[in-house]
Amino acid sequence: MKRFLACLLLVGTSAAAQTSALRGHDTDAPIDFDAARIEVRNADSQAVLSGDVKIRQSDMTLDADNVTIFYDRPKTGNPTVKRLDAKGNVRLTSPSENATGRYGIYDVTQKQITLIGDVVLKQGDSQLRGQRLAIDLDSGRSTLDGASRGGTDAAPAAGGRVSGRFVVPPRNPTK
Repeated sequence: MKRFLACLLLVGTSAAAQTSALRGHDTDAPIDFDAARIEVRNADSQAVLSGDVKIRQSDMTLDADNVTIFYDRPKTGNPTVKRLDAKGNVRLTSPSENATGRYGIYDVTQKQITLIGDVVLKQGDSQLRGQRLAIDLDSGRSTLDGASRGGTDAAPAAGGRVSGRFVVPPRNPTK
């Protein structure tokens, strides 16, 4: 049952935005998982993975304490994954960046990944911190906000700030 369901993985005005290495990620690729336990709730079209969950789709991985997979079950063929909700020690990893948070949502249908709660995004030695990271897998645009709840995209909740450090590589002076 290691090859589960034929697609998947994770899913305000921003203070920080960049292009993610996940741009163009293949959301139709098979999703592999490893967990201590699985509970399939066919009546609810859900599968609940718990215990050091590891999910891999193409070159993206998602680790968390618990992950709930929401799917559609057609009369014939494979189930179709719609969304994954990750909770507890969430870590999203791509070839050149990794992000951590308390919660994660991978909306496979909308090709969006969102991490919420004490988010840290690292790319090389550069690091950003905030409360809500949103990644559009089509465009590769990633947005980090200081507030995770309250407010709207046009007017985020007050009090949240984004912080970080961009490491600038050494430059050779022209002679």
